[in-house]
Amino acid sequence: MRQGRTRIVHHLYEMKRRFAEAGYIMRGMYNVITIGTATRDIFIKSRDFWTEKSSRAAEGRALAMALGAKLEIDEPHFDTGGGATNAAVTFARQHLRTAVVASVGSDPSGTAIVHELKRERVNAEYLKVHYGVRTGISFLLHPEGGERTILVHRGASEMLSPADMPWRKLKTRWFYISSLAGNVALLKEIVMFSKKNGIRVAYNPGGRELAKRKELAPLFKDIEVVIVNRAEAALMTGGSFKNEKLLFRKLHALSPGINVMSDGKRGVWVSDGEKLYKAGTFKEKKIVDRTGAGDAFGSGFVAGLIKATSDKRQATSWSQEQIEYAIRLGSANATSKVEHIGPKLGLLTKHGFADRRWSRLPMRVSRL
Repeated sequence: MRQGRTRIVHHLYEMKRRFAEAGYIMRGMYNVITIGTATRDIFIKSRDFWTEKSSRAAEGRALAMALGAKLEIDEPHFDTGGGATNAAVTFARQHLRTAVVASVGSDPSGTAIVHELKRERVNAEYLKVHYGVRTGISFLLHPEGGERTILVHRGASEMLSPADMPWRKLKTRWFYISSLAGNVALLKEIVMFSKKNGIRVAYNPGGRELAKRKELAPLFKDIEVVIVNRAEAALMTGGSFKNEKLLFRKLHALSPGINVMSDGKRGVWVSDGEKLYKAGTFKEKKIVDRTGAGDAFGSGFVAGLIKATSDKRQATSWSQEQIEYAIRLGSANATSKVEHIGPKLGLLTKHGFADRRWSRLPMRVSRL
């Protein structure tokens, strides 16, 4: 493990040197810094996996395979995941200056994460390396059809703490915060720091934070963009699962900025407190893997806002055109992602989003 720690520290040092040469660190300001988890993902697909109805499964269906058998698998796919690194790659591919804060172990998986971030031009010098701890790892078991079951060892990914944050170095216009493994105390520190330093915050909470609703609720008033799915929105507000306008009115009572609610195959809802936007989805060529689709939409949406306001940091609102652009970028990014295996392979570049395929998305706007 000591050798692994030496290797990952060397890669982080080399990355810092290259970014300094490119002018990223010398300028001292990022468009966005992502904060959350970083993991190693291994995708295992097999025709010998199948799904079947099960009363024991929360969604009514379970992954099945023959017990005691030796099963053939397709070529395994190795990738990196975690909300912080997934979002960071979206931002970097949209030509935004990006850094990431997360925790990894001193092992080959941690080194692989640094290598990938380097390739994507994401600054990883703020990664916290935990000696003697393994990097979080997920095994994703895929039957045919794009769905999957995930086996998770969280490891170092849930160990990020306020003491690990390089506060003095975090010079950025935006924070994009993904799941913090239920660490509401860390979220509170980040929000307080952001408020003091004029940094905008976008937040895609994890289930373990949402389970602490009473602790979480007071923080939303200082968060610019909140991104949840329909079930999470209902959990946050105690509102009706089906009445969208009521749901968003209650969301805005907690979070006065922009609230985003993904709605699965039905698309997405967005509200700025005055207008309610309902967008459909782009048609997929083929659904290969849904892993990271939520991260792809959320980071794509926020990338759209950042690109629209990068020269207007003190702006207090967005136009309808800017919000529609952000919805379109988020939706396109998520659609492209599900057409590829892994959470990053299909994420759109700035050039890729210029393709005519993404130029039009059905959208309806009404008063909230």
